[in-house]
Amino acid sequence: MESQWFQPLLAVVVAFLIAFKAHRKNSLSTSGALAGFVVMALHIFVGYRFGAMLLAFFFTSSTLTKRGEDKKRIVDPEFKQGGQRNWLQVLANSGIASVLVVIIWVLTGGQDKCLNSKDSALITSLIGGVIGHYSCCNGDTWSSELGILSDERPRLITTFKPVRKGTNGGVTKTGLVAAAAAGSVIGLSFVLLGLLTTRCESDIVLTQLLVIPIATLAGLCGSVIDSLLGATLQYSGFCSIRQKVVGKPGPTVKKISGVSILDNNAVNLVSILLTTILTSIACLYIF
Repeated sequence: MESQWFQPLLAVVVAFLIAFKAHRKNSLSTSGALAGFVVMALHIFVGYRFGAMLLAFFFTSSTLTKRGEDKKRIVDPEFKQGGQRNWLQVLANSGIASVLVVIIWVLTGGQDKCLNSKDSALITSLIGGVIGHYSCCNGDTWSSELGILSDERPRLITTFKPVRKGTNGGVTKTGLVAAAAAGSVIGLSFVLLGLLTTRCESDIVLTQLLVIPIATLAGLCGSVIDSLLGATLQYSGFCSIRQKVVGKPGPTVKKISGVSILDNNAVNLVSILLTTILTSIACLYIF
């Protein structure tokens, strides 16, 4: 009975402490902290590996968001001290994964499963989707936060022409490498927690290590998809008054790229969805 309640209790305690601390540090708004608490508790309750991926994303992205704030304030017209995220941003970065982990919990009865299509193709694809989800989220965040601090001048991903920093769809070598590294961190967190908490058959254990290169590619792929969407379906223009790249047209704004169809949250959501699907399919065939 004690072991039955340990994981749910741990999930609630860890989620509360992290959400509370993040709120005090201005990483999350009040609504963001409430949403974050629910999402974190859910992930840890369903499986330690899912909680590990979410926390790896949250801690590393929050840390990088706070780096170079003086530079980012100059470039980003929507800059917020501490990179504070609200409930909408929390759900944009965890909503799809939350739905997937609930489905996994229902199908498995709360049991941890290894990636093994012969055992269950559906569970394998769903777990792969969660891996792709957080690899994409982390890859996009690392790419954006480190790319904007790079001395390199970004190039628009659709034309490869140099553009101003802060332009949607602008990429740098530093940003792309960072996206791949971010994905590998997600893969490592999944594998390491899996070795400690999930029992796999001897012939399946080593294959789980393939999650690391898969997550690395998913991080890079997610960042590229995000940049392609940003360059085409998200408006970027240079405001002569504010001397910044902005996301809305106006009389003092000279267009750089894109059209006003998606905002930043929508771009993130679509890129996450596409990367989730692609990684899910990849895991189905690889495992």
